[in-house]
Amino acid sequence: MSLSLNDYQQAALKTTRGHDQPDELYHLLLGLVGETGEVAEKFKKLVRDKNADLEQLDRDDITKELGDIMWYLAVLSDFLGVPLEDIGQKNLKKLASRQQRGVLGGSGDNR
Repeated sequence: MSLSLNDYQQAALKTTRGHDQPDELYHLLLGLVGETGEVAEKFKKLVRDKNADLEQLDRDDITKELGDIMWYLAVLSDFLGVPLEDIGQKNLKKLASRQQRGVLGGSGDNR
């Protein structure tokens, strides 16, 4: 089954609190950061407890956490009026440009 980013975004929106909540933007931002932190925490424990052995990574668990990140990203981008596919397309275009110019590495947004 193929699922476009915009189809995912529309399906995710069926499970939101709605844009009319006065604190919804902050709820979404904090949720995205929190879920990203959960992924980082799982990798920290992999480093600390399992010598960074990726064979011991619980991929099902990480997949669930990445799904939570994806949900927050989809809903946050909708809240801001940006289709998820636009984000993906612009990001790939930016990265392709950096690759062509030989500046994938380094730092700074405008390289």
